[in-house]
Amino acid sequence: DGFIKVTDKPVFGLTSEQKVILNRKANIMFNNGNVEDARRIYITTGYSDGLTRVGNYYMDKNESLKALKAYYLAHNQRDAEPIYDSIAKVISTILEE
Repeated sequence: DGFIKVTDKPVFGLTSEQKVILNRKANIMFNNGNVEDARRIYITTGYSDGLTRVGNYYMDKNESLKALKAYYLAHNQRDAEPIYDSIAKVISTILEE
């Protein structure tokens, strides 16, 4: 897979060339605003950089749970940690009441 970062469990049966073609197509979709279809392709190919971009998109839209899912699939602990912390604070607040 060369320099392409991938998740641990992409769909089996895709060649590196097929993944590159699909990821390029997904990048075009993402850049044109078709984030959901791009996300599906990134999951299929296991492209963690693409999934991180999707997570960043959702964070910009204040949709942290969708962002967390994308970060989790990308194995991006650095960006997922602040969301986990926020969830923990909410739960702590609820339990204190």
